[in-house]
Amino acid sequence: MAKILVVDDDSTFCLMLKTFLTRNGHEVKETFSYDEAVKAIKSTQFDVVLSDFRLPEKSGMDLLHEVKAVTPDTVVILMTGYADIRMAVKAIKMGAFEYVTKPINPDEILLTIGNALNAKESGGFETKVTDSPNTESTPISFIKGISSHSQKVNEYISLVAPTNLSVIIQGDSGTGKEFVARQIHNESKRCKKPFVAIDCGALPKDLAPSEFFGHLKGSFTGAISDKIGQFEAANGGTLFLDEIGNLSYEVQINLLRAIQERKIKRIGSSREVEVDVRIITATNEDLQEAVKRGEFREDLFHRLNEFAVFVAPLRDRKSDLTLFANHFLQLANQELGKEINGFNQEVVEVFMDYAWPGNIRELRNVIRRAVLLERTGAITVESLPTEIVEWTERPEIVLPEPKAGDNLRDLKEKAEQELILATLEKVRFNKSKAAKILNIDRKTLYNKMKQYGIPY
Repeated sequence: MAKILVVDDDSTFCLMLKTFLTRNGHEVKETFSYDEAVKAIKSTQFDVVLSDFRLPEKSGMDLLHEVKAVTPDTVVILMTGYADIRMAVKAIKMGAFEYVTKPINPDEILLTIGNALNAKESGGFETKVTDSPNTESTPISFIKGISSHSQKVNEYISLVAPTNLSVIIQGDSGTGKEFVARQIHNESKRCKKPFVAIDCGALPKDLAPSEFFGHLKGSFTGAISDKIGQFEAANGGTLFLDEIGNLSYEVQINLLRAIQERKIKRIGSSREVEVDVRIITATNEDLQEAVKRGEFREDLFHRLNEFAVFVAPLRDRKSDLTLFANHFLQLANQELGKEINGFNQEVVEVFMDYAWPGNIRELRNVIRRAVLLERTGAITVESLPTEIVEWTERPEIVLPEPKAGDNLRDLKEKAEQELILATLEKVRFNKSKAAKILNIDRKTLYNKMKQYGIPY
């Protein structure tokens, strides 16, 4: 249990965070201003101060300075929005343990506090910068796999990182594209500057220009204060655009202009601001096909595609699986306060047989859940999701060729057959789930599969 001071002028958020941390065993005091926080730290010895970066009277930077002056051993964690990233990086250098971006991920806060307390007990802090707004924020470090696919990726990272080339990282969802981007940044000459990530898939079309380039107060409805965009926030560093293919055509035009001219203008401003950013993008679709369909600008594609890295799905690099699994086991033990010492042989076999459609992200979530549920010293199949344990490789399906003169009944049966096949494939041939989705019982499903020659 730790004594924690939460400082935020948003009283609702502050009390909600206090309730969450209290439920997880910590002793928490809340304050809503800089002055209240200073009084609190002078009267009480806190293990952790969790403060918003922007406070009404002064900033989180001022509070950090005050905390370190009064109680140097107190851990300070800052919470920041988009516009505060560069200043927060300076705060890290001044002694903050870490900062996290809003909206806050409760699990991330718990893990960050745990890491900070562990570092404090071991006699030193290892600060980490986690400035990736609009992305799934996580402290997972980059793990270099041992498969031939992973070795190729590692080789490409070492090759392209020292350059300023724009990079497109291709791969299925959950394969770790952002971690590849971060590693390129970490091995580049820009590593001391910000790494800013934007999830383009979660970026509304109307708000995209403001997020990229910033705006002035009053420039549009809802612009209640000045705001710098992500290009300015990443100045000198790396701007990572995840799922770039989801940007609207109009936003693509604005993005191309900014990349070509290396200048941006905030919405509502006539002043141009020079920016120096390296662009790394990621996509799980074929952008060349999107160009052919007219959904992605060809000139933007060529501007971004100076170097390409392909991240293979986990099913094609099974030799990495044990390495990743053990890493995620250590993280889950640390996060959940458990001491699970590995996986029994049956679990290893299940993992090796499974196709992992959700890739590394799915593996991490499965192990996290298993660690939470496991009551023995090692992960057993009883702690794994049923769909993974019961999964079998999808059999090869050969559809019958259409016949000349097919009547309405034939067409109806073909439609039914295709619906059953699509449903079975969606649930990876889990018959119970398929029957439930189709709103029929298992016996009827088996009869239909037999009728249409679908293997089971």
